[in-house]
Amino acid sequence: MITFMSVLKYEQAKVNAALEKELASMPGPLREIAAHVLLAGGKRLRPLMTLASARLFGAEGPELYGLAVIPEMIHVATLLHDDVLDGADSRRGRQAAHLRYDVPRAILAGDALLAAASHKTASFGRPELLACVSESVLMTASGEAHEIALQHSLTHSMGEYLDIVSGKTGWLIKGSCRLGALYAGASQEQVEAISEYGLNLGIAFQMVDDALDFADEAVTGKPTGGDLTEGKFTPPIMKYLDFLPRCDREAFCAKFREGSFTPEDRARVSSDIRRLGFDAEARALAGEYLDRAERSLEGLPQRFEQKLFREALDFVRNRRS
Repeated sequence: MITFMSVLKYEQAKVNAALEKELASMPGPLREIAAHVLLAGGKRLRPLMTLASARLFGAEGPELYGLAVIPEMIHVATLLHDDVLDGADSRRGRQAAHLRYDVPRAILAGDALLAAASHKTASFGRPELLACVSESVLMTASGEAHEIALQHSLTHSMGEYLDIVSGKTGWLIKGSCRLGALYAGASQEQVEAISEYGLNLGIAFQMVDDALDFADEAVTGKPTGGDLTEGKFTPPIMKYLDFLPRCDREAFCAKFREGSFTPEDRARVSSDIRRLGFDAEARALAGEYLDRAERSLEGLPQRFEQKLFREALDFVRNRRS
């Protein structure tokens, strides 16, 4: 039976081949650094969204893979930059690029990937595609900047959290869907519908990611409770802070503001968050955005890609890593 996961795995090989082709045209001093992260794996969710969107509205042909790698290059550029900002030790099971090489070259490799994505988009000769990609980069950067400005803050609202996740994750998945629809010549109404789908899918994806931050590292492969140290005030932490008795709250807030949680602190808080079900509540909130995404599909062409988009909702809803 053809499923979302089987299509994702099938398309990964073709997407990776297209990525290698784009890497080959990059300047040598930056190629190895970009490849260190770009070819280290990854779900390739964004390229699949572009491919599925283009095909949903009738586009076909091998050139779609060249289109689909554009959001992935942008995504990996943000990962290179994020790892520097967060002081991350690893990415996708490999040593972080800024540690393997150095910080300046990691940043420049990210910049080069952004430039390569723009150059590839321009090669299609369609201004609307370039506008879509440029807006996606702009809004992603805005979301990241918003998050940095509020790092280690315990006072911002759920509304500001939503602004952050919409920017840093939602907009690029939205842009991935929009890019395929624009390329295929979908109507304005269809373009907006699939864009709304992508935005809500992306918001939910990040919410589930924030819930998974408190899962066991043996399951996710990521350090448990990393958001505590990085000072990211996510829904599970918001719920936990409200739960704490006043006598414990002051010490927690001080450690959050300073980023001084020990590994033992992170393990204890993460265990409490799981026990109290605050990670599950974050998943339930993500479910509301997945429902919005599903409603956006109503009225769009009833092709095989409709099934993929609907299965992508369950993929995000049930993520465990």
